[in-house]
Amino acid sequence: MEFAKVTTLMKATALELAILTGHLVLYPTGIVAERLAPAPSDAPDGGPDGRPGKGPAPGRRPVLLLHGFVDNRSVFVLLRRSLARHGRDGIESLNYSPLTCDLRAAAELLGRRVEEIRARTGHAEVDIVGHSLGGLIARYYVQCLGGDARVRTLVMLGTPHTGTTVARLAAAHPLVRQMRPGSGVLRELAGPAPGCRTRFVSFWSDLDQVMVPVETARLDHPDLLVHNVRVSGIGHLALPVHPTVAAGVREALDADAPELPARRGEEPGASSVA
Repeated sequence: MEFAKVTTLMKATALELAILTGHLVLYPTGIVAERLAPAPSDAPDGGPDGRPGKGPAPGRRPVLLLHGFVDNRSVFVLLRRSLARHGRDGIESLNYSPLTCDLRAAAELLGRRVEEIRARTGHAEVDIVGHSLGGLIARYYVQCLGGDARVRTLVMLGTPHTGTTVARLAAAHPLVRQMRPGSGVLRELAGPAPGCRTRFVSFWSDLDQVMVPVETARLDHPDLLVHNVRVSGIGHLALPVHPTVAAGVREALDADAPELPARRGEEPGASSVA
């Protein structure tokens, strides 16, 4: 049994190193913000106040991808391709500056981008997929800045909901300190969130060496509609890359009327997807 665990860990570590190597090659391609797609010709016109026009826009909700700490949109190359192959044509990415020192400021930037997407596409709601810190930024926008009126589903991949103790030497960076257990931001997110309308889907891996402990990537909050998905056999960098995780993300985004827990914060049975 112990040998099997060691073998699984070695395979996951080798995969992480391979993904890291590939991502370092792709990283320069994601530094510049992407060129935004024009609004569909049949989308309702936005009003003068920037809000969507009357009537729902056709097609599926836009999907906004949000990267993690010191990363950029290149981390989503494979996930984006997977979503596009399965009929998602309104996929965009948001780069926030690596010089960002406050998660709240990044959440405000996210909010402005969401409003711009709504005005441009005519959709009243968007979906968001956030990796690591990106998931935490999106969660702050939804819970603390009124984003639950704009975001239908928030999918988070390896997000430190209760804080991670990894990389103590990097704690000099303000964003890293905000991801430490007990930080002011995490205390805000742990507070009451009555009536929050967004659906939360949190993928967490039992071999995620960036999330310490690994269970920190589970979201447990009594006021939120949450589905936690346990991933087995892969690490932190593999979450936005692994094809089976991508299938789980697609399923989460397409679940317009999911079977939700009987009580907010309950987990209707975590599942292994890798």
